[in-house]
Amino acid sequence: MKVRGDVESVVSSMGVKLHHFEPSGRKVWTVVGKENEHWLEPDLDFCSCEDFYFKIMSTGGECYHLKAVQSAKERNKIEIVKFSDSEFESFITALVRDTISDDL
Repeated sequence: MKVRGDVESVVSSMGVKLHHFEPSGRKVWTVVGKENEHWLEPDLDFCSCEDFYFKIMSTGGECYHLKAVQSAKERNKIEIVKFSDSEFESFITALVRDTISDDL
């Protein structure tokens, strides 16, 4: 199954990232996909990828990015990237800018 292969590829390449901001403890999840890095909120079952919007919202399933986060958590294969809270605004701005430019 292709989705399983995609999940395995992302997890084994440490493509699931948890960006941890200190001292606030804010967390931002991203997954490096086939072409882009996507922002996720696993607790809300949200992903910024096109599959989430165009397929998942209509079928109720999950994209492979969300599955990769679950698998990486279970296998403890998450890359944790620490930032200072002073970097939060520029990180979010860059993440949103990248997400918007990918859609253009």
